[in-house]
Amino acid sequence: MLTIALLALLCASASVNAIQARSSSYNGEYGGSGGKRFSHSGNQLDGPITAIRVRVNRYYIVGLQVRYGKVWSDYVGGTWGDLEEIFLHPGESVIQVSGKYKYYVRKLVFVTDKGRYLPFGKDTGMSFNAVPLYPNTVLRFISGRAGFFINAISLHWDVYPSDCSSC
Repeated sequence: MLTIALLALLCASASVNAIQARSSSYNGEYGGSGGKRFSHSGNQLDGPITAIRVRVNRYYIVGLQVRYGKVWSDYVGGTWGDLEEIFLHPGESVIQVSGKYKYYVRKLVFVTDKGRYLPFGKDTGMSFNAVPLYPNTVLRFISGRAGFFINAISLHWDVYPSDCSSC
């Protein structure tokens, strides 16, 4: 009987440690159903997000490109509209992304841990608000679907990379 109790306690302890060790989470997919899938999962190996380019027109988020460390991801989306670009300060991270969508993504708002609010696009459609599930985690990469516009977006969160002295 004592052996079973000890075994149960050991398993419960291992489960708690495994749960506490988790840090990655995911929000999405926000948007419509069209477009070709894209993912920046490999880009996060280049470092944290350091800049974001968003192309917008009168109605939609047309395209996206993200800089990870010092390397820009492939551009996804269409070519019509105005290209806007923001750079994060050294050590600054995105901790929340909200926006609007219907058939396409219409608005994105990036909020940083330094209190900056970085809006792109138009304020119409269904709302979403994405935040990480675990504390002390930040936006590490995006994925989604794109064609002539950004059809849908997903946000992926994890800890800030500790080995990025050159970012």
